[in-house]
Amino acid sequence: MEVRIDKWLWATRLFKTRTIAVEACKKNRIMVNDIPAKPSRMVRTGDIVSVRKPPITYSFKVLALTSNRIGAKLVPEYLENVTPPEQYEILNLQKIGGFVDRAKGTGRPTKKDRRVLDDFSVPIFIDKDFDFDFGEE
Repeated sequence: MEVRIDKWLWATRLFKTRTIAVEACKKNRIMVNDIPAKPSRMVRTGDIVSVRKPPITYSFKVLALTSNRIGAKLVPEYLENVTPPEQYEILNLQKIGGFVDRAKGTGRPTKKDRRVLDDFSVPIFIDKDFDFDFGEE
């Protein structure tokens, strides 16, 4: 038995809709046995399906075929996750990477910084003791 790759990706809950699975195939983000797969590509048991969801590429071994969407608890019966650990390390590095090297004060100005900027940018052209009354005679 064979099933279309887009239908299998949707049925095993790797993608929320079949339309999204088709788009991923068209963008060459789906590989079957290291060959880019079109949405109509047939998948068999034993195939290795690679799904590229940036920044990492997940790999799954097809254990069983289905064209109907299955419950989340049944997913392990239909696929086996064979993603290398290096891919998960990339994901962890990216999660913490944005916060580790952030220097203090590089983001939005604090309230104190804003006040200092306002004091600096307010023009001091007018003397506070100057009388604006020009004498209406």
